[in-house]
Parts: sequence; C-alpha cells; structure tokens
Amino acid sequence: MAMIEIRAVVRPSRLEMLRVALRQLPEFPGMTVASVEGCSGTGKLGNNPWTIKQDLVDFTPKSMIHIVVDEANAKPIYDTIRQITRTARQGDGLIWTMRVEQCLFIAAEAED
Repeated sequence: MAMIEIRAVVRPSRLEMLRVALRQLPEFPGMTVASVEGCSGTGKLGNNPWTIKQDLVDFTPKSMIHIVVDEANAKPIYDTIRQITRTARQGDGLIWTMRVEQCLFIAAEAED
C-alpha cells in the first residue's frame, strides 16, 4: 500500500480547530506537531526596500504538522487542513505531500 506524508505549516491559532476537525475523519491516523518559525519570501516584498531591522522581526511563529496516511485516505485530510487553516490572509501557511518509501507503525510491529 502506498503511503503519503502530508506536511503543513499553519497559524498556531488554527491548530486546535484543525485537531478537532481531523479527529472527526474516520481515516485520520494521528499527527505530529512541531513549533517552527517562518519568514516572508522576497516575492512578497514588492518594490519596498527591506532593512536588516525588518529581517530580524520577520520571523513569525507557526505550527508544522506531519501526517503519514495511506494514499487512499490522503485527500480528505489534505482538504480538511486546507479548509480549516485558511483565513485568506497572507501568512496562512503551506501544505504539501510527499510519497513515503517505507513506513512502519512501531506499535503494530510483530515481535520476532
């Protein structure tokens, strides 16, 4: 069975609402969450001059979510993350998926 890792960088204020929504999905396997910081890319700056002072305060707190799920169940989880975390403001975050070559849920591992 093919596995997909869904990663998302989202606003921390949306995390609890997201957790509640994901737990309502029968295919939700759980998630790992880490606190991270992000900064704007140069494409977001337009023609405005950027100073070192602005560089130092540009980092904003975000939450990074990692979910590994079988490919057949990835879309509803991806869609839920997108719907719940979107505020339509700059800095909402980013969602992406990657194929997982090998995955073993340790607790489900058979004893030798």
